[in-house]
Amino acid sequence: DLVAEVSAVLAFSATKNNDRVGLLLFTDDVERIVPPRKGARHVMRVVAETLQFQPKGHGTDLGRALDTLGHLARRRAVTFVVSDFLGDDYEHSLRVAAARHDLVPVTVTDPREDELVDVGIAWCEDLETGELVPVDTSSARVREAYRQRVTQQKVARDTLFKRLAIDHIALQTHRPYITPLAEFFRRRARRMHG
Repeated sequence: DLVAEVSAVLAFSATKNNDRVGLLLFTDDVERIVPPRKGARHVMRVVAETLQFQPKGHGTDLGRALDTLGHLARRRAVTFVVSDFLGDDYEHSLRVAAARHDLVPVTVTDPREDELVDVGIAWCEDLETGELVPVDTSSARVREAYRQRVTQQKVARDTLFKRLAIDHIALQTHRPYITPLAEFFRRRARRMHG
C-alpha cells in the first residue's frame, strides 16, 4: 500500500512540473510498462495501474527491471525506483542505470521484518519461491542469524548507494512518508540553486 501511495504522490508531483510520467512494474519479470506521457489523465492511468497491480511472478529481479529501463528510456530522465533493494545481483544494473539517468532509489522497509519473533516452530513462506519452510523461532541462534542477515543486506545496500553517489529516500511502513520526501526535495533544490 505504501509503495502504491508514494508512487502516486511522485507521479502527481511530476505533473506539477509538466514532466512526463511512466511506469514499470516488476517481480521476477517485467510485468507492466506504461510509456511516459504528460497530463493529468495519463497520471491517473499510472496511479490506477499501480493500485490495481496483481503480480504474476513471485520473485524479485531488480537487475532485470533496471536493464529494461535502460533499453526503454533513451534520454536522461529522473527515475524513481521504489523497492526494498534487498535482492541480489543488481549492482551492475544499478550502476549503469545511475550513470544514464538521474536515479533515485526509494527504499521501503517494514521494521517488523527486521527481527523474528519467538513463536516456536513457524511455517514461513519464501516470498521468492512460494515454498513453505519450517523455522524454529524459539532458537536464539536462528533469531540472531536472521537479524544479522537483515542488517548486512541493509548495510550493503546503503554502502552501494554511497559508493555510486546516489541520493536515496528511506521510507518505513510505520512512519509517515511526507517528511522524508519533503526533505529529499529540499536537499535537491538547495543543490540545484546553491
